[in-house]
Amino acid sequence: MASAAASPPVGIPPAPPEKADLAAWLAVAAGTLGALMATLDISIVNSALPTIQGEIGASGTEGTWVATSYLVAEIVIIPLAAWFQRVLGLRTFLLIAASLFTIFSVMCGLADTLTSMIIGRVGQGFTGGALIPTAQTIIAMRLPRSQQPIGIAAFGVTAIMGPVMGPLIGGWLTENVSWHYAFFLNVPVCAALLALLVLGLPHEKSHLDQFKEADWFGILGLALGLGGLTVLLEEGQREQWFSSDLIRYMALVSGFGFLCIAYGQMTAKRPVIKLRLLADRQFGSVAVMGIVLGMVLYGTSYVIPQFLASISGYNSYQSGKIVLLSGLPSLVMMAIVPILLKKIDVRIAVASGLLIMGTSSLWDSDLTPFADGGDFVVSQLLRGVGQILGMLFLSQACVRSVPREDSGDASGLFNAFRNLGGSFALAGIATIQDQRVWLHSRRIEESLHANSQMVQAKVAALGGLWRAAPQLEADIAQQALVMTFNDIFHIMGLGTLIVLPLVLFLRPFASGAAPDAPMH
Repeated sequence: MASAAASPPVGIPPAPPEKADLAAWLAVAAGTLGALMATLDISIVNSALPTIQGEIGASGTEGTWVATSYLVAEIVIIPLAAWFQRVLGLRTFLLIAASLFTIFSVMCGLADTLTSMIIGRVGQGFTGGALIPTAQTIIAMRLPRSQQPIGIAAFGVTAIMGPVMGPLIGGWLTENVSWHYAFFLNVPVCAALLALLVLGLPHEKSHLDQFKEADWFGILGLALGLGGLTVLLEEGQREQWFSSDLIRYMALVSGFGFLCIAYGQMTAKRPVIKLRLLADRQFGSVAVMGIVLGMVLYGTSYVIPQFLASISGYNSYQSGKIVLLSGLPSLVMMAIVPILLKKIDVRIAVASGLLIMGTSSLWDSDLTPFADGGDFVVSQLLRGVGQILGMLFLSQACVRSVPREDSGDASGLFNAFRNLGGSFALAGIATIQDQRVWLHSRRIEESLHANSQMVQAKVAALGGLWRAAPQLEADIAQQALVMTFNDIFHIMGLGTLIVLPLVLFLRPFASGAAPDAPMH
């Protein structure tokens, strides 16, 4: 009877020893490295995209699929990672994912056509996306509760540093070596990752019989629903929304996918994801705040390089250095994060993080045509502090808001919602740019009168109307674009502050309790 009582419930690994050994830390290093590589590859091609488009013969519209295809595949696989782990075992699943990620990375580096590049990027997204939530699983499986804050801090820094380091590394490689090495860089990293996985993770028995009982409607629904929705959001503005056959088709695909998910939730013995978790007041609030966190994280890392390139004349490497500034506070705070997780009330931490992130966006909403990278230094540093407070404490609130056996599903949903937030941000930014640039241009033109002394002086200074007209048009376009960027930052700032009241639904952690990491 005693031995039976001591056995852990089915599906939950036994608690790790009180002090982690070298193998455990190697496993944590593997998880952190894999997550860094996966998040880095989301944005590493952004800086190199114009060069890649030219070399593979893709138009500007077609070239965006190099970035979009990765994000679509990653969003689909993240909530499925817990199921794959249960079926294959953690080490086997990660060894397969890391090996295939290496192969697909080489395929991208060797690609000379748009088709081969997109196939490689989809493969990267499916296999790399699996490395993100499983990094948190390794922390739970291999570290005792007293040492989990260190692993959680490392993972939090990774999740933030990956997207902000991508443009810098991609820009530097494109400017100084070749865009191909933005993909070949993954080969030695994956080799180290595979070695760490073999040394640090024990083999687990696979349960292939679960394929028979799988929620196939839910799996199909995730692929179609999340994939279709992501494409719809990413390409909607570019394709003029529902005037496009592609967008209408994606809306139908997405709708059918969500119907499949709903059917699976009602009929499957064990749904592939537990959407009922969203009914929990705390977890539902965490999911909404996770979406906003993703919007600001990915939205600012996209908008700031755009502003610096179009207004300040920065190249991709120079823009990447400004984006990277938001990651510096993560490195500085890493040493104290384990203490913060134990000592600070989650409601205060998340509220502070969201308030700082909102303030940093509002700080950037008063830019001028003379602004450059220096004008983003303070806001980027503030944003970095807000991101690490929000990211780490929300991930903790996520796994603590559900029963321990559901924490893996909760983690997958939270990460998927955060990435969906990025898709919402990119879709919104494209729409706002298209509409607000036109609006601001018209308003500026309406404010300029031919008899105005200012206009007359400008025309005279430029040598007459025929010479002045193109310059005036360029000045108006630039000013309208700056005003549009200000609108975007203003909306992101207000959006972050609007969700602040949701922190009231969070429950404080038990006094003195060590942080949790999700169990799959």
